[in-house]
Amino acid sequence: MIDSHTHLFLCEGEEDELLAAAAAAGVERILNIGLDEATNADVVAAAERHAAVFASVGRHPNDAEGFDEEAAAAIAALAGHEQVRAVGETGLDFYRDTASPAAQRRAFAAQVEIAAEVGLPLVIHARDADGESAAIDEIFATLDARAGSNPVVLHCFSAPQRVADAAERGWYCSFAGNVTYPRSEALREAAAQVPADRILVETDAPFLTPQPLRGQRNQPAYVVETARVVAAVRGVSYEELEATVAANGRSLFGW
Repeated sequence: MIDSHTHLFLCEGEEDELLAAAAAAGVERILNIGLDEATNADVVAAAERHAAVFASVGRHPNDAEGFDEEAAAAIAALAGHEQVRAVGETGLDFYRDTASPAAQRRAFAAQVEIAAEVGLPLVIHARDADGESAAIDEIFATLDARAGSNPVVLHCFSAPQRVADAAERGWYCSFAGNVTYPRSEALREAAAQVPADRILVETDAPFLTPQPLRGQRNQPAYVVETARVVAAVRGVSYEELEATVAANGRSLFGW
């Protein structure tokens, strides 16, 4: 199994303990996602320490204020590291107001360009205000205009109404622990529709702990609970889904 999106530096417990628990659960590859300049350095360092860990570097939309050419250059420089396998997470978040839309758009556009220049997948964060779709609609439009054929991962996929559009574009949809929640029936239906060669699973740890473990802080080992639910709604065995997402991870991230 893989965890295509986690934040080890935010998880509860020591890094070695988290990775030992993940390995015991059968999680063999982890993409550790940076959020800003400081945590980008953290995820690269973790990837250097552990063979199972790879890094993605970027500026999260919630932290986009102050993003400038220097910040873009820092991401571009780290993107050349051999253990860095993606750029982001980046995108738009109109649910929280910690960064202005203008700052988010500036950071997003720059990271789309960096990913294309270095030939790495782009990890997308999309979150709308309740009942709205402005962020996801703008993200799709921006990627259509700027990303070209560059691989795209819609992390913590939460836009079931756009699953067919994502599939049409050949983008990857990664499902997190929220797909296991009782009220997420539409999201489970979306997970059943994603083409087999474009589906991923993740934790987004320490957030979005899967339903069977609610009340605990999430960690990479818990991705297996999400994978069990995704396998069930797709009508396949856990082992088949495990092989599918492992192959997708190898193809996408080159690990």
